[in-house]
Amino acid sequence: MGQGNQSTVSEFLLRGISHWPEHEQILFGLFLFMYLVIMVGNLLIFLAIIFEARLHTPMYFFLACLSLADIGLSSTTVLKMLVNMYTQCHTISYIGCLTQLYFFLTFGDLDSFLLAVMAYDRYVAICHPLHYTRAMNPKLCILLVSVCWVLTNLVALTHTLLMAHLSFCMIGEVSQFFCDIGPLLKLSCSDTHINELMVFAVGGPVMTIPFLCIVASYIHIVLAILRIPSGSGGRRKAFSTCGSHLSVVCVFYGTVLSAYFCPSSVYSTEEAASSVVYTVVTPMLNPFLYSLRNRDMKAALVSLLKGRLFISQAQ
Repeated sequence: MGQGNQSTVSEFLLRGISHWPEHEQILFGLFLFMYLVIMVGNLLIFLAIIFEARLHTPMYFFLACLSLADIGLSSTTVLKMLVNMYTQCHTISYIGCLTQLYFFLTFGDLDSFLLAVMAYDRYVAICHPLHYTRAMNPKLCILLVSVCWVLTNLVALTHTLLMAHLSFCMIGEVSQFFCDIGPLLKLSCSDTHINELMVFAVGGPVMTIPFLCIVASYIHIVLAILRIPSGSGGRRKAFSTCGSHLSVVCVFYGTVLSAYFCPSSVYSTEEAASSVVYTVVTPMLNPFLYSLRNRDMKAALVSLLKGRLFISQAQ
């Protein structure tokens, strides 16, 4: 990178959740508790799927990948926020900011892609049940996750490298509790037209295309369910298999679309709340939404916890 592209700042300031320092201690305890729930809940989901043979199906394979993505997304954003709250120092280094931006985009976009893949899995299971085993074979499942991972990394790398070519002439306050594209572009003192063009050309489709695929999948799913005789009980079973996923989709995309497609001119309480929901609340709720209404998952979690308990007692 040439000298003209070198940033002249070594760190940024991250705006906290609250404008009142006296609230930091309470918020630290709250977000620490939420982060621990995210880690424990999603890790238990992942381990239950790994160790329970009954859960070795495409649906649970994608759920295990989603749990890992949620752990990554929350760790990327929440850990730094907790450190800042604990130390009362809201700075982040230039390199640390770009690194956080890369992983935030990777895991955030991966969540979006995986939700679309899970919607396709439910579409095949409900609309084409006789061909499900052949259609959703292990090779295809691994291929779908691999494509999601490669695409999200390429998108994140593109935005991060373009951001690294911008100049930042003074230490500014990032209007978020983590490094994101929009707030960083506002702090740059160089031309950001290429960055903004890439956000529109790449960032928009990365979120909207998976969302439209989910909508199309559920249109076909609903039409297929309505063709099931009402007295057979098949409708209730079909809706129950999609209810958890649909709840997660509504929470995730509802907050993401409101934050990125209806942004406010200044950092507002609503904008902060939206960011907290899709980076903290949604990853925290996912294990509960996918396990409380699922007998196989609940049985696997009980078996996992009992197994760990027996091992610790034997030792």
